[in-house]
Amino acid sequence: MINHEELNLSNHDVLEMYRLMLTARRVDERMWLLNRAGKIPFVVSCQGQEAQQVGAAFALDRNKDYSAPYYRDLGVVLTLGMTVKELMLQAYAKAEDPNSGGRQMPGHFGSKRLRMISGSSPVTTQVPHAVGVALACQMNNESALSFVTLGEGSSNQGDFHEGANFAAVHKLPVIIMIENNQYAISVPLKKQVACERLSDRAIGYGMYGETVDGNNPLAVYKVVKEAAERARNGDGPSLIEAISYRLTPHSSDDDDRTYRSQEEVDEAKEQDGLKTFRQYLFDHQILTEAVETKLEDEIKAEIDEATDYAESAPYPSPDTLFDGVYQ
Repeated sequence: MINHEELNLSNHDVLEMYRLMLTARRVDERMWLLNRAGKIPFVVSCQGQEAQQVGAAFALDRNKDYSAPYYRDLGVVLTLGMTVKELMLQAYAKAEDPNSGGRQMPGHFGSKRLRMISGSSPVTTQVPHAVGVALACQMNNESALSFVTLGEGSSNQGDFHEGANFAAVHKLPVIIMIENNQYAISVPLKKQVACERLSDRAIGYGMYGETVDGNNPLAVYKVVKEAAERARNGDGPSLIEAISYRLTPHSSDDDDRTYRSQEEVDEAKEQDGLKTFRQYLFDHQILTEAVETKLEDEIKAEIDEATDYAESAPYPSPDTLFDGVYQ
């Protein structure tokens, strides 16, 4: 694993990256429990993808850059400033939910405060939206960029190709990151694409492309940081493919036992970014048993408080049903 000091990241920085990864995992686990208890309607899991999500978002300027996360991106939105309480409010679809006021499905992130574009249920629509934001940044001579994520299955949709082509033609400051978790619902990667690397598609658009180990947050940070520098320097967009593995079913309504073996999942767990990065921090004496225990206790307390708050918060009033709806 690349050394964090080579990336000008401090011990505090990488410990914060781990805290965010761990928080995303623990929030996700809590949401699964709440779903199985009948308290929240739906979960689309981030487990196995936290390393690439946190590593990428950590490389952005959280004071000026824009983002268009996809539905698994707990790690991205936490790193960009969304709180655990806000995530629980959206999971419970409560009136205080800052993402949509309880109107969107869980995982449809959006925040004006955080310059985060609201998501839509049809997959990949966020790519042309993010490209449009990048065009606005270019026209306004801003130094900001747009960062958008999607799954590898979504990269076969027309919106992806149209957005990527437009971004390349106009040399827009946008980073498109494919979170390749090996499965588009029940379809494995080998049945989705014939190319060896999804980043190879960048050649056809005329933009920079790179594939990176998505289980290594430091490697993802480096690649996205370099892409951000190119975007701000006027060198156009980048297509990043981060490879990991989806450790859970596609969603809380999916039974992944019908299309993959438990042995395959167990083998992938050995390469889980949360596990390997934890070991890296222990090896560098940044993380200790005492520090880890303190982190776990603090995260659990934060999640407990957020869960209790969201559960008792009011639902939206029926009178607001048509607010924000074009009629």
